[in-house]
Amino acid sequence: MRLSQMLFVTLREDPTEAEIPSHKLLLRAGYIRRIGSGVYAYLPLMWRVLQKVSQIVREEMNATGAQECLLPQVQPSELWKESGRWDTYTKAEGIMFSLKDRRDRSLALGPTHEEVITAVARDMIRSYQQLPLHLYQIQTKFRDEIRPRFGLMRGREFIMKDGYSFHTSEDSLKQTYQDMDRAYRNILRRCGLDFCAVEADSGAIGGSGSQEFMVLADAGEDEVLYTPDGKYAANVEKAVSLPPDAVASGFTTYQKLETPNTPTIATLCEFLKCSPTQVVKNVLYQAVYDNGITVLVLVSIRGDQDVNEVKLHNQLTNAASRYGGKALLSLTVPDPETQAKWASKPLPLGYIAPSLEDDYIISDNKQIAPKFLRLVDHTAVELQNLVTGSNQSGYHVVGANWGQEFKLPDLVADLRKAKKGDRSIHDPSQTLESARGIEIGHIFQLGTKYSQAMGATYTSETGEDLPLVMGCYGVGVSRLAQAAVEQSYDKDGIIWPVAIAPYHVIITVPNVSDNQQMAIAQQLYSQLNQAGVETLLDDRNERAGVKFKDADLVGIPYRIVTGRAIKSGKVELVQRADHESSEVPIEQVVSLLQQKISQSL
Repeated sequence: MRLSQMLFVTLREDPTEAEIPSHKLLLRAGYIRRIGSGVYAYLPLMWRVLQKVSQIVREEMNATGAQECLLPQVQPSELWKESGRWDTYTKAEGIMFSLKDRRDRSLALGPTHEEVITAVARDMIRSYQQLPLHLYQIQTKFRDEIRPRFGLMRGREFIMKDGYSFHTSEDSLKQTYQDMDRAYRNILRRCGLDFCAVEADSGAIGGSGSQEFMVLADAGEDEVLYTPDGKYAANVEKAVSLPPDAVASGFTTYQKLETPNTPTIATLCEFLKCSPTQVVKNVLYQAVYDNGITVLVLVSIRGDQDVNEVKLHNQLTNAASRYGGKALLSLTVPDPETQAKWASKPLPLGYIAPSLEDDYIISDNKQIAPKFLRLVDHTAVELQNLVTGSNQSGYHVVGANWGQEFKLPDLVADLRKAKKGDRSIHDPSQTLESARGIEIGHIFQLGTKYSQAMGATYTSETGEDLPLVMGCYGVGVSRLAQAAVEQSYDKDGIIWPVAIAPYHVIITVPNVSDNQQMAIAQQLYSQLNQAGVETLLDDRNERAGVKFKDADLVGIPYRIVTGRAIKSGKVELVQRADHESSEVPIEQVVSLLQQKISQSL
């Protein structure tokens, strides 16, 4: 392609809308243009990158035996209601675009396709002889992000590969899950990215187990905790660890003490001269289920630890059936205005005990559960002679114990947030390190969650109708492309990995009025393209400095300059990654670049 004929406009200044380097660079280099909030046009250079990423994904998926298809983007609400996720996606998470057709039927723009693919399987899979089966697609997805940001990282419209597998057993599912683990690692390696695979929370997708693939970058929205020995890595939402050992309590007898102006752990510990590891703090939450029932939740946790709200969300989702619900719509820390709607009297905030009385809840409102749902973290269970609130403002109790002064709640779980510096569970000599990551892929073992809800069964060898065992596997194609930029750039612009760069080589002609420069450039342009080296010719009538800056900004891996060196039968070859420059005889250029590019792929 000749640059003079391409839709190509670069910017010298960073756009005000862009927050992170990759977003700024893709806009400045003419790869994307913002059309609306979270909605971008992929311009010719970007489309070539996306096609290359898609092709790598397609090749690795096909190598596992997966079959490509294309599913509808417009989905009927009935399928989502069958699975029980309509309210979750339209109300709780609120990320699904929903609309009405002319007959007033509810539809959605697909944020994901578990329901659609399960409906296809329900209609078409009859026998165990058809299994296992793995289908995938590469398609645009839609999600109504509350705050679209970072360009293609968190947009409202994006390109994704999503795949779904069907099995007769968990063992068969695990085999495909391992195949996808290898395929995703291959995809990221071939794209030239530094990444790690981490244990992850399954979120609204559900399932028994999941793993995320993170591209490591400072601008990543996710925090990854890992051990230096490489044997453990997890998203902070899922991570587990050993907390610091608790300091032995100095209080040996139970008593209630006046502790004025100590509503925080820090002020309490300063007043009592104790360690926060001796304290049990009690955190109040408000949960609302999909049937409209509000449940007040009291979480007891060690004073130096924080509640992991993703883990808490999962525990409350599991408890939905006891309140007649299926899904959790919201989980919040109630502010004073919200508390006034359900509290029968002022709460002793900052001084709450695990035994906070249920009569704080208004009893005549049928939409509010009449009792607190009480949970306790493992760190709090282990404490003896502990310090905690007294349910009276200005007072705490010390020397308290579970099973004596306080009844241990029925729900005991891991609710704490693991953090950098904690000891690893698999080897306490290993301490957790932290890194930022951009989630590019996520694989799930779904089990029978969707097949049971939607009646997708197969006939076994013994003639029994059984629910299909499912897995699902996603890769953000457009997100991966931007993540590559976030991981590889310098002060001059983008540095594309060779495998996904829009072109391998750019030929820069310093002076298009010089017939010899143009002749050599056009000769190499033709020879390189014929040899399979994707080449861009900058034949614009611009100053040489402008062309060099644009070449660096756009990030093509190799630049050929037909400048003064042609007088001695050579051209300048510049490697974008490190700006290394050398003069190469013109007749050797094609073979040398073929070799370099082949080694990089």
